[in-house]
Amino acid sequence: MVTAAGRGTRFGRRKQLVELLGRPIVAWSIATFAAMEEVAAIVVVCEADERGAMHDALAAVAGERLVAVVPGGSTRQESVGRGLAAVPESCDGVFVHDGARPLVSVEDVRATLQAVRPGRAAVLAAPVVDTIKRVDERGRVLETLPRTELWTAFTPQAFAAADLRAAHEAARRDGVVQTDDVALAERIGIETVVVAARQPNPKVTHPIDLTLVETLAGRDGHS
Repeated sequence: MVTAAGRGTRFGRRKQLVELLGRPIVAWSIATFAAMEEVAAIVVVCEADERGAMHDALAAVAGERLVAVVPGGSTRQESVGRGLAAVPESCDGVFVHDGARPLVSVEDVRATLQAVRPGRAAVLAAPVVDTIKRVDERGRVLETLPRTELWTAFTPQAFAAADLRAAHEAARRDGVVQTDDVALAERIGIETVVVAARQPNPKVTHPIDLTLVETLAGRDGHS
């Protein structure tokens, strides 16, 4: 499942269909997944008024594996829940990827998927390299967190399909909203492991990020 909803507030406009070296940003990761034999079906979640444009942009790269383009909700969690409802029951595993991370590699996706089993989820991640401070609402430092214990979570985040459905159902029942899916899995006791990213996997959040991604894509010979 690829999440491509959102208004792009920090980017200054919707970014999912912004062109990156001749291809919409969201199409880059879709093309990567469509080339993987492990991927049987692709579901995309986007803004309701972009469904037609999104389908047209992705059909050429995803082919018959693109099984649904569904409208997102008011939160990321709700959007993933709607996408999850469109995942074929025949899929025994699901991974969720942010469409604003166009350069994710087959190697890293495959390593993440291979770490999953029933009762255990996996998230592509990288060790934190900066010193992290916890601060209060006035900006005062409360503590310095031990960097050796901290990782930055990327996507994809991968799950046994039944586990992800159970995590979302429990969150709906309990009125819990989290910022990512592994957090929902953690709260119902599903073990989560990190898989160290081997390739750059930046997220396009601000306009300057697009320049960085273009540079990386050109350097690595992506097409």
